Amino acid sequence: MKLFYAFFYLLGSTLCIQAQVPPSDDMRLYDIVDNVSADRIEKDIKTLVSFGTRHSLSDTVSTTRGIGAARRWIKQEFEQISSDCNGCLEVRFHKGLVKAEDSRRIPIDTWIVNVMAIKRGTLFPDRYIIMSGDIDSRVSDPLDGTSDSPGANDNASGMAGVIEAARVLSEYDFESSIIFLGLSGEEQGLFGGKFLAADAKEWGWNIVGVINNDMIGNITGIDGVIDNSTFRVFSEPNPPNPEEQELIWNRFYGGEVDGPSRQLARYIDRITDQYTTNLDAKMIYRLDRFGRGGHHRPFNDEGFPGVRIMETHENYVMQHQDIRVEDGVAYGDVIEGVNFDYAAKLTGVNAITLASIAWAPPAPEFVSIGGAVQPSTRLKWDAIEAENLAGYKVYWRETTSPQWEYSKFVGMDTDVTLDGIIIDNYLFGVAAVGKNGNESVVTYPKTLIPRR
Repeated sequence: MKLFYAFFYLLGSTLCIQAQVPPSDDMRLYDIVDNVSADRIEKDIKTLVSFGTRHSLSDTVSTTRGIGAARRWIKQEFEQISSDCNGCLEVRFHKGLVKAEDSRRIPIDTWIVNVMAIKRGTLFPDRYIIMSGDIDSRVSDPLDGTSDSPGANDNASGMAGVIEAARVLSEYDFESSIIFLGLSGEEQGLFGGKFLAADAKEWGWNIVGVINNDMIGNITGIDGVIDNSTFRVFSEPNPPNPEEQELIWNRFYGGEVDGPSRQLARYIDRITDQYTTNLDAKMIYRLDRFGRGGHHRPFNDEGFPGVRIMETHENYVMQHQDIRVEDGVAYGDVIEGVNFDYAAKLTGVNAITLASIAWAPPAPEFVSIGGAVQPSTRLKWDAIEAENLAGYKVYWRETTSPQWEYSKFVGMDTDVTLDGIIIDNYLFGVAAVGKNGNESVVTYPKTLIPRR
């Protein structure tokens, strides 16, 4: 009799383990936020500023001045980080040639050189999540490659954030690959991003998302507001070149604001709320600021998800300006305009987003939905083959809500009916959940389930 009860006890324990809901928090992410150093970021920004100018047309030979010295120093920093983690990073230059006839801001043929460091994933080495910053800087004249152009906030802050994230995350192993990226040629027409995005598409890279950091260090806005507790996440609603079927879907079934870049923005907002304190992500429903551009756009143009992270309140007298004092106003992007603690907070957001996505299983593909004139909503998707998969989570929200409001962990089921949830009143999505609690970016349904 004791053996009989012991058998059913073990069976029940096994079933309980199989159905166990993964943890809601990954404690490592709190450690990652705490390990980001404002002091190291300050040191790196000061080093980048010390090169005098990082203009794309500046000196490429000098060891102390110009963009050549800056990009070689960035590469050396990545190599030092890799050395400290027993060669865990693949460090390299990536370049493309801009012909003078192809740009109003590059009067002579110029090599645009990016710097990248890849932390290769253990399960999905060809699946990438990217954090980028810009190497180059400029003053009032976009063709001026000789004048001092410190570019302390725009964009030494973003580049220093990328280097610091590489330092912190090099301490861990991830299932998917992370790329730490310094892009050049941003001020001349986003050329560094254009070259890499085009190559990534040709190489068949599976890019889960690009998080472009451009100005993450200023807390004093031109509007007079001082704010160190919010930041903006810019994202386009859908890819720029939709097929006709996507347009039809968005019109009749919804999805106008549910493209992959917008889902990445929601992911950043959610993880900021979960793992940081006194910091809030403001999702901006735009590709970028009004009439302006950033280095996530070239990746969007090639069909990759990408967003821009930056300060909430910009100060235009500290952007793209000759260093001067005019009518009592000090112009110029100098080191005094950078708040290093704030830059560290935004770097921490990047780092936990990268880590969480890289620790999570791949997102579900080919999610279908049904439920017209029904008392319930049905979702169906293809199963994922991943040893770190714990199951799936179904999300839904009011049609006017910017963020997912409700969720249900459904285990390993891939065909789920939500009783009492009327399809007309909500928008839906599905995420894969890892055994460590980390989730993929939500996948929005794009096909209909035939009625039974």
